Amino acid sequence: MDARTIHLLSFVKSSKHRKNIILFINNKTRIPSEIASNFNLSYTHTSKYLNSLREEGLVACLNEKDKRGRLYQLTEDGLKILEILKENDREIDN
Repeated sequence: MDARTIHLLSFVKSSKHRKNIILFINNKTRIPSEIASNFNLSYTHTSKYLNSLREEGLVACLNEKDKRGRLYQLTEDGLKILEILKENDREIDN
């Protein structure tokens, strides 16, 4: 695992909300209200987590100019971290 992947994995795993958001977005496109309602988070907190994930290059907003209904999906780095998280969960289940 390279240094960037280690940094990103540590960043995600150090917050249950960031980890849950990565797992929830998965291979889909999500809007913040879906994420907020799924985890019973406030919209403000959800936006904060999404912004931190975006700053680290793990998620991308597909329509940043829109004020409502912003669409988020995982980037290549986000998908890589998702796969590591899923693999870790499979190892725990076995």
